[in-house]
Amino acid sequence: MLLNSLLLALRSIRRNLMRSFLTVLGIVIGVSAVITMVTLGNGATLAVQAQIASLGTNLLQVRPGQRMGPGGGSGAPAFKDVDADAIAQQIGGILAVAPEARTGATVVANGRNWATSVLGSTNAWLQTGGWTLASGREFTGDEQRVGAAVCLIGQTVRRELFGANADPLGARVRVRQFSCEVVGVLASKGQGAFGNDQDDLVLLPLTTLQRRVIGSTRVPTLLVSMQDGSDPERVKAGLTELLRERRKLSDTDDDNFNVLDTKQLADTFSGTTRVMTTLLGAVAAVSLLVGGIGIMNIMLVSVTERTREIGLRLAIGALEREVLMQFLIEAVVLAALGGLIGIVLATGASMLLAGAMGIPYIFHPGVNILAFAFSAVIGVLFGFFPARRAARLDPIEALRHE
Repeated sequence: MLLNSLLLALRSIRRNLMRSFLTVLGIVIGVSAVITMVTLGNGATLAVQAQIASLGTNLLQVRPGQRMGPGGGSGAPAFKDVDADAIAQQIGGILAVAPEARTGATVVANGRNWATSVLGSTNAWLQTGGWTLASGREFTGDEQRVGAAVCLIGQTVRRELFGANADPLGARVRVRQFSCEVVGVLASKGQGAFGNDQDDLVLLPLTTLQRRVIGSTRVPTLLVSMQDGSDPERVKAGLTELLRERRKLSDTDDDNFNVLDTKQLADTFSGTTRVMTTLLGAVAAVSLLVGGIGIMNIMLVSVTERTREIGLRLAIGALEREVLMQFLIEAVVLAALGGLIGIVLATGASMLLAGAMGIPYIFHPGVNILAFAFSAVIGVLFGFFPARRAARLDPIEALRHE
């Protein structure tokens, strides 16, 4: 019985091919939209997590002021490089601590100039940020101590000043009023979590930047990398207590610094993208309901067109449930075909859009199966009323229908 009903449904669909295609178009659009939105949302979430992870593993960023952002540190005293030494020596679970100061400057070399970010720090900065060297070496202890005119450059700076294939080691780069020797080139890290180019930088020893570029001993940021397996809350509590003591804050004083955990930042961004993905998927799912209404409409038309056929089947002994099953299967087949076409379109669209947006394409079998199952359920729900109407026709009245 089921096989015969399926064959009858396919024959009816083939007989009205264009109408059937227009009927399932809403299902096709709905399924493809839902799968595409969810797939791109999952890819965006993974991309954000990877970009934030590129800031450093188990990283804490400590800055003056009670909040992050512009103006957040106004009026709060900056840190000193000795604060980094104190944190490394007195708090357990610490992998590396790096003081960081930065400014913008135009660098000149090889007859070219480029506006970039100039950072000052120690070799620990490479460890906190998970940086590696593509070529060259790190700073020596004497270079960091006396403020030698040496620097490490990122891949973007190398490309803009020397060309993509040139070896800049030993070359001189002028940063504002002084020139420094390139002793190392950083390996590429690509785009950061906030859309910035992480490779667009020049790294100087902290003392060099303070004395020769900015003329100040202020340290706006401390980067603290925690060991794997360490308790972040315990480390942050110890860090807060130590800094309050060093900054001579009383028990009644509020912290004049803030500690940002990049893992919490990653969780926040990931949560936001997941909410947006769910919202977009829910909006796209509305078109599935529209497609279901289209199926119900066409099935009602089909019942009206085939009234004499239904009456004849009932008159020669067909049961109501058999007529109900025939039209219900036809509705489900229409919806399922729309779901399959939607999955194929969504896969192609997701691959193209993921490549254009620069995010990874992640095939999620569960989403595809769920979207297909939902389309079949739509066929059952919206096909039941027309099928029941067909099954309850009076055979005599149906045979008289013109």
